[in-house]
Amino acid sequence: MPHSNRVTADARLCFLFIEPDAVAMPEECCALKISPLVRELILRLSTVPHERLDCAATQRLVRVLFDELPHQPVEQLQLPISSHPKIRAMANSMAKDLREKKTLAQWAGEMAMSERNLARLVVKETGLSFLRWRQQMQLIVALRLLISGMAVQNVAESLGYDSTTAFITMFKKALGTTPGRYLSTLSGDDFTDRPA
Repeated sequence: MPHSNRVTADARLCFLFIEPDAVAMPEECCALKISPLVRELILRLSTVPHERLDCAATQRLVRVLFDELPHQPVEQLQLPISSHPKIRAMANSMAKDLREKKTLAQWAGEMAMSERNLARLVVKETGLSFLRWRQQMQLIVALRLLISGMAVQNVAESLGYDSTTAFITMFKKALGTTPGRYLSTLSGDDFTDRPA
């Protein structure tokens, strides 16, 4: 199956290829927020030598994984990327300056187009409103920084938030939980009291 993925240099990946009819999975391409159990099952299965894939113990692990996978929620952390030069320029500028707070009107002025036309272009190219698209970018960057060990307060400052509380509120509204609790669900560790 043709596929591709881009990650940061320090990312650790484990790809899981599943036959389409083996387990009920989402119809559309998406990211799943996996539980610590599913994470450990995948990591364990990734160490199994090819010649032991059919052994009974391995197949029991696969069955547990297949029982758990359909219950993993779809993660809302996708950032639609466009090849349109104006959208690409906006994305590049925001990625270079994480504190970037230009309004849609300011972007439209720089691009010599009306705010309304730029708003339509962003929706057409990304499927998201400008504010939602920018927020998705911030969430993805925030998670990368948090996972690397940066404190919530420092992440908030890096993204240009006036306060840590404002950042946590945005994060919780978008992902349904605080940054510390979100990280805890990824690793099974307790990050909720990480010092600043």
